[in-house]
Amino acid sequence: MTRELQDQGFPIGRRRTAQLMWENGLKARQKRRFKRITDSHHAFPIAPNLLEQDFSAERPNQRWNADISYVWTGAGWLYLAVTLDFFARRVVGWAVSDRLHKELALEVLRKAPAIRRPGEGLIHHADCGS
Repeated sequence: MTRELQDQGFPIGRRRTAQLMWENGLKARQKRRFKRITDSHHAFPIAPNLLEQDFSAERPNQRWNADISYVWTGAGWLYLAVTLDFFARRVVGWAVSDRLHKELALEVLRKAPAIRRPGEGLIHHADCGS
């Protein structure tokens, strides 16, 4: 805001701008810092995409999808790993952590099959992120 006013020819400083904004009930919106959580340029092998964008299933435990997301909480960032069954669109396994590490993904990979006991032929799909 200060820079914009200065560019328009007003001789004003940062503190005066803040004071005028406060007096007029205006608040500056802070730009959130971009936080990269995916490394797409890794050297690890990549499995073939067996789903080919077909996210349907004819029966339970036929196709699962895994993903990791991050959620801002009052305590800071938390990372949520989830495995969904495409048939019922239900969560079959999840884990949460305050840090993004391989154990978070592995924990879900262990939990979901232990709970659901899928038979042979299950496709477990995940993106090529972290």
